Amino acid sequence: MSFIIRDAEVGDVPVILRFITDLAIYEKAEHEVKATPESLAESLFGEASVTRAVILESEGKPAGFALWFYSFSTWLARKGLYLEDLYVDPAFRGQGGGRLLLRHLARRAVEEGCGRFEWSVLDWNTPAIRVYESIGGEPQSEWIRYRLSGDALKAFADEA
Repeated sequence: MSFIIRDAEVGDVPVILRFITDLAIYEKAEHEVKATPESLAESLFGEASVTRAVILESEGKPAGFALWFYSFSTWLARKGLYLEDLYVDPAFRGQGGGRLLLRHLARRAVEEGCGRFEWSVLDWNTPAIRVYESIGGEPQSEWIRYRLSGDALKAFADEA
């Protein structure tokens, strides 16, 4: 099976949202998806967009996607590429599409002078971890990721 990768376009929003939902189902978090076609289109293609996406295709059919944004390292004084989501449809898994998406983003990071290419993975997602380790990815176990969201974010922001 052969794959191509192309930049996402506004017309891809429905398939990207489907992939996002499918990924959330796989990660047992479907209830957390709040994106709509409108909000996703604005986030990816609106004037203030900070995100980018590519579509993985096989014989003209969407097979997966990757969505990223740029971060910044003060220590390196350089931008980095942060992979927010990567998903390959189950019908296309095991054929190198995910690895191809990762290589595409690695090349983009190098071409754009990024100092890092980073992502997160759930600790139970063994298939993804195997892929990441096979390409030379290293877990950053010394750092613990924190998050404020929803009511906790609002409550903290509203503190006097």
